[in-house]
Amino acid sequence: MSEDPSPAARSSPRWLKPTLVLSVLTALGLAYHFGLFAQLREPRQFAAAVLAMGPWGYLGFVLAYTLLQPFGVPGTVFIVAAPLIWPWPIAFALSMTGTMGASVVGFSFARFIARDWVSARIPERFKKYDAALEQHALRTVFVLRLIFWMPQLLHGFLGVSKVPFETHVLGSLLGYIPPILVVSYFASQVFDGAGQLQPRAFVILGTLSASSLLLSVILKRTAPKTLAQPSESPGE
Repeated sequence: MSEDPSPAARSSPRWLKPTLVLSVLTALGLAYHFGLFAQLREPRQFAAAVLAMGPWGYLGFVLAYTLLQPFGVPGTVFIVAAPLIWPWPIAFALSMTGTMGASVVGFSFARFIARDWVSARIPERFKKYDAALEQHALRTVFVLRLIFWMPQLLHGFLGVSKVPFETHVLGSLLGYIPPILVVSYFASQVFDGAGQLQPRAFVILGTLSASSLLLSVILKRTAPKTLAQPSESPGE
């Protein structure tokens, strides 16, 4: 991966870094103060906490997702909890909003604040996609988000890459829609109002597992050569 910062990183406004850092620290402090970290250990507990917030629960959900997921809180907690709180169309909309917000924060943190620190921690399994990102940026971001979703390391990898911000946003948006739509809808079918598994849950989960396996095979066959088989550098 190239060590040269992107033009966007070099020209970022001076106020951006302190604003992002302050926002993250504030969110983490509030989350600790209100015991949110303990509630996030289990989707049902988090769902109950959001319900207790009443109308503010919409904002609380999106803000918590946006500011906490990039720094260690699993995104699956949010997207599984959402259908336990709201009808699945609302859960899908809020999950997409929070997921995109978290992706932008994670991407921006890596690109504008901690580029060197993040670059040193990117695993090799992501670095092998450098060539694909240079040749097919939008398609590669789409496939990576569709397969891997939203791990913090992927936010960082895309942030320190040369992918333009706009391409990252569009590719991530398109890649997130299918899996989050599926989870939002089927989670409402798998769990009852109390968060317990319904009798048909295992049939649905089995179908989803088979569908995921089929999708993986299709993506492997149809992905561009540079994505499916990353090129090796000379001498390797």
